[in-house]
Parts: sequence; structure tokens; C-alpha cells
Amino acid sequence: MTHEHDADAHLNSQSDDAGAAQFWDGVYLEKAKRWSGNPNPQLIAEAKGLAPGTALDLGCGEGADAIWLAQHGWTVTAVDVSAVALERARAHAVEAGLQDRIAWLPRNFGSWQPAEGFDLVSSQFLHSPLITWRDSLASAAAAVAPGGALLVVGHHPDGLTPWSGHKDMKDKFFTPEDLVQALTRGPGSWRINVADSREREVTGPDGQHATTIDSVLRATRTAG
Repeated sequence: MTHEHDADAHLNSQSDDAGAAQFWDGVYLEKAKRWSGNPNPQLIAEAKGLAPGTALDLGCGEGADAIWLAQHGWTVTAVDVSAVALERARAHAVEAGLQDRIAWLPRNFGSWQPAEGFDLVSSQFLHSPLITWRDSLASAAAAVAPGGALLVVGHHPDGLTPWSGHKDMKDKFFTPEDLVQALTRGPGSWRINVADSREREVTGPDGQHATTIDSVLRATRTAG
């Protein structure tokens, strides 16, 4: 994989928080470095033009997105269910001299909701067999402050790679149109800034090359 979250989400939705943490700790312990260490490209594309403020990174993994945001002036709350992932993320933040700009929280996204609104909520590839994407979208949207931005990026159901093990789970993925429909039918008032399908070249675990498709939604929460 060439990017931080080019796989299933790091956050597990099962109600048993200890079980979710144990599962994802095991996933991270399989490798000394699970992801590329690079921030997700759609995060860079969409957040670089936003005025820095407070950001919530849902499913932060080993911390590449949170560190990129902190480097660009954001005060970040980064959430993951895996203590192993968070330990690595903290170490990377210390190496970058950004430990004071990021709060790392061990939380199970399926059973936790932040109490405050954020200027940016980023949900990158939060796909899980244990929570619907509509539920994860609703939770992410609820964490956005009025005037803040919601950024959701995930796998397009028509753009899964040949080595993906999830071709029989297309209902777990979404198009930009799906995201817009679900968001605007839910609570709150939103201005849709971006709703795109974007092709991206990726490298597989055995060096394979393929073109995948990212579904990208960026929306602003309005006061109405």
C-alpha cells in the first residue's frame, strides 16, 4: 500500500471496546510499520486551502494525517481504538517536534462521540464490516462545528483493486452521490463543496500496480 489508510478503517465498531482494541492491536503487531507513513493525498488536496483551527482525525492509525495537519497549523485530536497504533503515532509526533499540537485518544468510534465541535473532521477510509458507512458518516458529521468542514474519503465500490479482499462487500463502500444523499437527509444544514470520484495509482502488497477510485466529499456545516 502506498498511503496511510489505503485499506479498511482502523476503528472498529463492535460494542465490546476491549475486543475491538485487542483485534486492532493484533493487526498492528503483525508488522513494525503497518502503513506508508505518508498522509492521505485527498486530505492534502482538500485541507491545504482551509484556515487552520481544531481538527478531529478519526481512525488516525500511525499518525501520518494528524502530523500533517499539525505541521500546517491545526490543533489536532487524533482517535484510534488501537493502543499499539497510538504509541507509534505519538513517537512519530515527538520525532517531528509536534507532540504539543496533537492529543491522542484511545477510543472505539462505534461507541464514542466527541462532546465538542471541530473546525475540521476528517474521516479517511473508515470502512468496517461492523459498522455501516451511514452510521460512521452521521457520527463524523455530528462532530463538526457550525462553519466547520467535514471531509470524508473512502473506496468507491467500482474502484476496488484486484487484490482487494472485499469485492463481495460492495455495500460497505460508497459513491460521492451516496455520501451527499445521506448527509443532506440527516440532521444539520450543509453546503456541499466537493463531491468527486478521483482515480489514484496504488501499489499492492506484492508490488502490483493498479488504479483505484477514491470517493471524496467535503462539506461545510452552515448555521441554519
